[in-house]
Formats: sequence, structure tokens, C-alpha cells
Amino acid sequence: MKVQKILSKDAAYQKLEVLKTNRNKRYRYGEFLVEGVRNINEAVAKDWEIVSWVYAARRQLSDWAKNLLRTVPTEVNLELAPALMDEISGKEDASEMLAIVKMKDDADRDTAWLLDALQLSADRPPLLALFDRPSNRGNLGTIIRSLDALGADGLILTGHGVDLYDPDVVVSTMGSFFALPVVRVPRHDALAALFDAIREKWGDLQVLGTTAHADTALWQTDLKKPTVFMIGCETDGLSEGLKPLCTEMITIPMAETSYASSFNVACAATVMFYEAVKQRSL
Repeated sequence: MKVQKILSKDAAYQKLEVLKTNRNKRYRYGEFLVEGVRNINEAVAKDWEIVSWVYAARRQLSDWAKNLLRTVPTEVNLELAPALMDEISGKEDASEMLAIVKMKDDADRDTAWLLDALQLSADRPPLLALFDRPSNRGNLGTIIRSLDALGADGLILTGHGVDLYDPDVVVSTMGSFFALPVVRVPRHDALAALFDAIREKWGDLQVLGTTAHADTALWQTDLKKPTVFMIGCETDGLSEGLKPLCTEMITIPMAETSYASSFNVACAATVMFYEAVKQRSL
């Protein structure tokens, strides 16, 4: 096992910093930083490629960390001076180990690849979410976690929003990042082709746009059918280019006495998928 010792803020350490903070360089390297026991365990369990383990020199490692070093192959492991490990960790009490993980190469993939990546079951109608231009890291992470918890098949990301591989997004999913299939579809024509392919294989796919102004309530819709929920950007809602792909616009009715004019987007997604799971269990 090759080990690189990092005792100062040299080029190797600066790479760790940009993986943590710089979106463009993160994609240039094709790698991202992962912190947290549950996230690391799930990354290993789901066979994501671990490039390097990162840990502090002269600190006693747990049996968990030692087992990862022993059993999970890497290109090179990084042994940091303790002060540098404290600085690169995103936690108040520094993690004993971080992982550098290889990204999935999903840039501009064809329809067949996207279908395969979503891992849709032939035994049940697909249940998917689309999140358009997410602008908040915590909301994206929470939606991934909720979809995983409620048994959704996957998430489609469209438009330019926060980075899926941002460490804050990954940490907030509590491991669900590696359990839920997520694909990025940059072009509307590619998205339409994906929906057509799902219809061809699973039948009538309903694409439900969400808005506070629709007349049809969430629970008035048959969610046992193949379904995609389209979730709009937190600030601007669903983009105009996506609305023609919707088969219906729906809403989550709010109390007439409510001061709030809308739900937080992550809360709304959780409510919608809970209703779908409830209908499908009846």
C-alpha cells in the first residue's frame, strides 16, 4: 500500500482543498471528497471507486478505519499532519478518515445509459423525481435522503444548480447519496427521449409538475401509475422549458389560515413521495 505523507500545505494538500471547495476543479479531477462513517460505508458497499484514504499521522485509528485500509484497494493513501487533518475535515471534531472517491461519468450520456443507471425495476411502476436547478445544498441532500427513505427509484437533475458532488450535499444525505440512483440530464431533448423510453417499457408515464397555483390536489392523482414528480427551483419554480413535458400540474393544498405561501422544496418532495408510497401500499 503506497502512502504519501503530507506535512505542509503543498500541492497534494491543495488538491484536497479544491476537491472540497472548487466545483470546476472537482470535475477536472473527476473526484470528490467524502466524510462521515455512514457515507463512507455506503460508498464502499455500493462499489464506488475509492481513490485514496485520508487520515492523520500519529493518531490511533479505530478498527473500522484499519479494516478499510486493509481491505479496500486504493491508488495511494494520504497521511496528513494532524493540524492539516483538523483543517480539511468539515466537522468540529475532525473525522479520523476521509475518502477521495471517483465520480460517475454521466456527462451527456445516451438514453440507454440513463435507463440502466436508474436501475428501474421491471416488477413495479417507476417512481422518480426530477429536481430542476437546485439552489440549496441542504435541500438537494435532504431530497436525496427522503427519496431513498421512501423507496423512490431515482432522481434526475436538470439545469445549472448546486453541485451534486459538493461535500455539504453528500454529508447531508447520511449515506443515501450512494444508495439512490441520481443522473444529470442537461438537455430537454435528452429528457424527453428518456421519458419516451420509460413509456415504451412501462406504459403510460405521468409527469407531474408541482406548483402552488394548480387546481388538482396531490391526493386526487393516481400515483400507482408510472410517475415522475417535477420539482422546481427553490426561487423560480419549474423552468418554462420543462412545463411542456408535464402531463398535469398538481399542488399540495395548504390550510386556508396559513401565513406561509409555499412549502420548503425538500418538505414538499417528502410529502409527495409519502403520498405515492401510501397509495401504492393500499
